Amino acid sequence: MTTYTLPALPYSADALEPVMDARTVTLHHDFHHKAYVDGANAAQKELAAARESGDFKLIEHWTKKLAFHASGHALHTLFWENLAPVGKGGAPSAQLTEAVNASFGSVDKLKAQFSAVAKAVEGNGWALLFYSRADKSLFIAGVENHQKAAHWNAVPLLALDVWEHAYYLKYQNKRADFVTEFWNIVNWDDVSAKFAAASK
Repeated sequence: MTTYTLPALPYSADALEPVMDARTVTLHHDFHHKAYVDGANAAQKELAAARESGDFKLIEHWTKKLAFHASGHALHTLFWENLAPVGKGGAPSAQLTEAVNASFGSVDKLKAQFSAVAKAVEGNGWALLFYSRADKSLFIAGVENHQKAAHWNAVPLLALDVWEHAYYLKYQNKRADFVTEFWNIVNWDDVSAKFAAASK
């Protein structure tokens, strides 16, 4: 049975100031992300018990719970890895820049489309940059909630959490301001490494 664990932040809780305040980062990681880890482990335990007993009457419930919590865990892990202190995230690699130019025209156009998608997500969800293994291109998608809009044969490279818990203490209802400031803490070194691995 798979056991999920909460990864440590790759920086201190206050390292993303002033874009993301330490209190938000701590609550987001230690409570919201941890809840997804705990939920995924609970669902795995119930599914293992169902296999042992042969009683699958709650299979739909626990399968959905696992999808919800495991997806939340995976995306939050990606989100933390995608961030770096202001001025420490590097720049898109030459390889990534070439792919961005081919798919979007320029890095600035990528940022504009990604930001528009993030602002347009209804309710809770994510903006995501993917690498498509099918046609070897990049694309951007908005995902509401997070477990209901899977993109098969595509690898997520960059994630922006636009659930309110990601920004509300500092930005209140001004999601657009949070999205704008997000670009100051993107870890392009990490995104470039993920693209290099996915596009081999």
